[in-house]
Amino acid sequence: ALFGHEKGAYTGADTRRSGSFEQAHGGTIFLDEISTIDDRVQVSLLRLLETRAFRRIGGNDRIGTDVRIITATNENLEQAVRRGDFREDLYYRLEVFQIHMPPLRDRQGDLPLLIDHFLKRYSLEYKRPVMGLTPKCLALLEAYDWPGNVRELKNVIHRAVVVCPGEVLTPDHLKSR
Repeated sequence: ALFGHEKGAYTGADTRRSGSFEQAHGGTIFLDEISTIDDRVQVSLLRLLETRAFRRIGGNDRIGTDVRIITATNENLEQAVRRGDFREDLYYRLEVFQIHMPPLRDRQGDLPLLIDHFLKRYSLEYKRPVMGLTPKCLALLEAYDWPGNVRELKNVIHRAVVVCPGEVLTPDHLKSR
């Protein structure tokens, strides 16, 4: 929960809980897929940005916060504002500095680095001896368009590590396209 809640704020709220903004005080908070937050949360977030304070759900006390907010989305927020799906005032409060991250298909140089990262991560997590991939496997991954971006690559490598019985991924370990 972004703002936390007080004990008794709703059924099941048996203790006070601090939210993400309270926990991030003095630091940075990352809000992923900001375009998907509902209207009420947009209003609360706008109020927090304007006043640098918030209230826990069910609470009366204003809690000050000093956080840097970083957001991400795969949707064009300017278009969402024009459609009326995202508050214009919130958009301009958040849009102080924008970094456009091109899709994975346009960053072919990142592919081997990401593959290596996910190979290491899942090999360690599943205690599998997978150390690399064949040149043909790499060529297939590089030729693919990656409509699901890095998340899709992560899932493909995750699955391949799980099904690979040996030390090297081959095209047979990749999900059929």
